[in-house]
Amino acid sequence: MDLDLIRQLALPNDTKIVLTVIDGLGGLPHPSRGRSELEAADTPNLDRLAADSLCGLTIPVALGVTPGSGPGHLALFGYDALKYTVGRGVLESLGIDFDLQPKDVAARGNFCTLDADGKIVDRRAGRIPTDESAKICKELAKIELPSVDLFVEPVRDHRFVVVLRAKGRRKLSPDIRDTDPQKEGVAPFQAEASATGGKATATLINTFIAEAREVINNRTSANGLTLRGFAQKPDFPAMPDVFNMRTAAIAMYPMYRGLAKLVGMTVLDGGESFLDEVETLKRRWNDFDFFFVHYKPADAAGEDGDFNAKVAALEAFDRSVADLRAVGADVLMIAGDHSTPTAMAAHSWHPVPFSLFSPNATPDGTNNLDERSCLRGSLGTFHATEVMPLAMAHAARFAKYGA
Repeated sequence: MDLDLIRQLALPNDTKIVLTVIDGLGGLPHPSRGRSELEAADTPNLDRLAADSLCGLTIPVALGVTPGSGPGHLALFGYDALKYTVGRGVLESLGIDFDLQPKDVAARGNFCTLDADGKIVDRRAGRIPTDESAKICKELAKIELPSVDLFVEPVRDHRFVVVLRAKGRRKLSPDIRDTDPQKEGVAPFQAEASATGGKATATLINTFIAEAREVINNRTSANGLTLRGFAQKPDFPAMPDVFNMRTAAIAMYPMYRGLAKLVGMTVLDGGESFLDEVETLKRRWNDFDFFFVHYKPADAAGEDGDFNAKVAALEAFDRSVADLRAVGADVLMIAGDHSTPTAMAAHSWHPVPFSLFSPNATPDGTNNLDERSCLRGSLGTFHATEVMPLAMAHAARFAKYGA
């Protein structure tokens, strides 16, 4: 269902929809245990919710395509990730409330640790604390580049944003390949143009990288950096207009706040924990019709390849399920933007477990929220862009189509 059809069918109503996204939800069986992280976790509340729900598996982008967090979330919001594309730099910039201009070029940065040969030994520099990252960014922002203003802003932990803003008649291009190889044991790449128009901007980026290395190369952990997701700010249809709802986002991490802003959601203060996010949901319940609530720890553990930590993160989320149910949503969904199996220590292409609870849905007999159980659910394996139309229908927010 495309956004134009959704806009035609969307009706105002007083029903409430909650989309809770467990980042990196899906996994794979552990080689020695034979069970996935979801199967190994003690999650009685999630399982009880699944038993009361419709279940299935979602495909974020396309079969066999490994999604980034941006496309994975956009699909859940109803946007075809192959049509509505955005770079990570834009999302991180918006997420920290940076005043990104339409012609700026932004990139997401990671501080990393390099060995004596210049190869990456830790892609996240030990997840250095944000206050340390902020001090480094302050020094890097002093670098001068010809005919552009340079901004280097901390995001969270090892993450930061680089923004180039042209002066005078200079034009900038986002057509630059990532310098992040997204693996260890190799050196960061040089910035290269992905199209002819990106050559001059790539040269500027390489100048920045070279000068930045001079500033940080004597550090013990964050002595290198990588950049990815070069982009300019796109113009997307706004969710409130498309779905005829007041929409809100509750998320701690800047990137997900940026995603929400990009599609027109009101971003609420998520506090410092998921418990704070749930309290925000309760406190602002009467102000909005749709809430996107984000939970990050499962993905972080998956990327670290830590099976036990991901199990613990899922169990911690489970303890909040009763509170999520208690708010009384007409539609409550548990979803993931992508799978992050600890066996791979990375995002993967595997379909993601999904459940939808609504008084207007007949439970399908799925008794557990995990990969194998959801494979047998009544929703089958379907594209994540259908999540919002399903929610709208079960919330009685769609008009009849045709005569």
